[in-house]
Amino acid sequence: MKKYILYFITLMCTVSLSAQTAKQAEKYFNDGDFDKSKAAYQRLVKTAPSNAGYNFFLGASLYELGEIKEAQTYLEKSAQRKYINAYRYLGKLYADLYMFDKAIDNYETHIEWLNEKNRDTQKAEEELSLIRQHARTFKGTEKVAVIDTFIVNKNDFLSVYKISKEAGTITTIPNTNGTQFENEMNNKRIYADTNQNKIQLYTQVKLLDGWSVGEPINSLNELGDVNYPFVMGDGTTLYFASDNEDTMGGYDIYITRYDSEENEYLRPSNLGMPFNSTANDYMMVIDEYNNLGWFASDRNQPEDSVCIYVFIPNETKRTYNYENTDLQQMIKAATLNDISATWENLDEINEAKKRLADIMNNKIEQNNEKNFTFIINDKITYHTLENFHSTEAQKLFTKLTDKQKELEKIENELVKMRDQYAVGNAELKRKLTPTILQLEKQIPQLIRENEDLTIQIRDLEITKINKK
Repeated sequence: MKKYILYFITLMCTVSLSAQTAKQAEKYFNDGDFDKSKAAYQRLVKTAPSNAGYNFFLGASLYELGEIKEAQTYLEKSAQRKYINAYRYLGKLYADLYMFDKAIDNYETHIEWLNEKNRDTQKAEEELSLIRQHARTFKGTEKVAVIDTFIVNKNDFLSVYKISKEAGTITTIPNTNGTQFENEMNNKRIYADTNQNKIQLYTQVKLLDGWSVGEPINSLNELGDVNYPFVMGDGTTLYFASDNEDTMGGYDIYITRYDSEENEYLRPSNLGMPFNSTANDYMMVIDEYNNLGWFASDRNQPEDSVCIYVFIPNETKRTYNYENTDLQQMIKAATLNDISATWENLDEINEAKKRLADIMNNKIEQNNEKNFTFIINDKITYHTLENFHSTEAQKLFTKLTDKQKELEKIENELVKMRDQYAVGNAELKRKLTPTILQLEKQIPQLIRENEDLTIQIRDLEITKINKK
């Protein structure tokens, strides 16, 4: 009898301890401390492998920690035992794996059980609606050939973009999270800047005495944070990235076009897959001169890295036939986990790869050429920006280069106007006179500014050299 009493007491103590452990584990989960809840539920599952709740919380903890494949087994076991919240997490998990039909089925089951228990379904229905939207996007995945990828530090991601001068220039804006596009003619800009804690797009045009004040693109700035602009050669097609509430996750890439009659951009369209994902996708560039496209994504990357994808742009959008395409092939095409799965015409792929290789090699050769001549003193002459020892001198030299271009442009404009003035009638001469006088005043001022900058650059550089 004593033996049975002792067994009963031991059993009750074990049950009590297990209950306390389970209560603490659930608190870890509810507090968002998923590392601790994972460890606690791993121990509990060992003691009760068939317990639906233990399997659910372990699977959910693993999912929240990004361990999706490991989470799947425990969530499926929990769902088999009709644990209501397991269906929701399985729905999220399958959506992350681009298995959208399974994701939808699990969410529908989850909502049915919620209705059965008279529980609120609003959140689940909103999540299901978003998954249905992503499923439609998945089924419309664009058929695009990605020829190469580059993994780089995200703070220096633009260094990989090797685009032609004809495509314009893209640069990062110092001390901001924004980027800037300037067209080939160097007379129009679209750039991103922070306004009231939001990143928004602005436009500028080149004036005789500098750039105009930035004008906000109000029709696009309503879309949350808006950044990474690029304008095609037609001057009207704009690519940009936004993190508005309708994205697949983080930044998505959008396309819009400028309506000159209405003087505003049309309603933008999400580019869909494979360009967008549940991660951040941005900085779409189409280099028509080299027939190559570029975009950045931090999908499947460490926090400090980003992957640059190089692809062959389509003249018109082509999509996969979802009904006649193997699901795993569709997933590879949509996620770009295996870029070789996007290759159809190998001759086209090889030609594009050769173009890319030529671009990379030409860029290296250009860096070794003499880009300019700048005399420091009788013994030192610079030909590339890399020659500078002083960072400040290098920045001032870039400013000097811009001012020299501005001076040259004004001098050329003045020559043209003087020629027009010489052969023009009285009315034309009257119209030209104020502008000619204004330009004649600007030239001496710019010459003085250039001379002052030249002296500053030399002094900074000599001082830096002497300290070494």
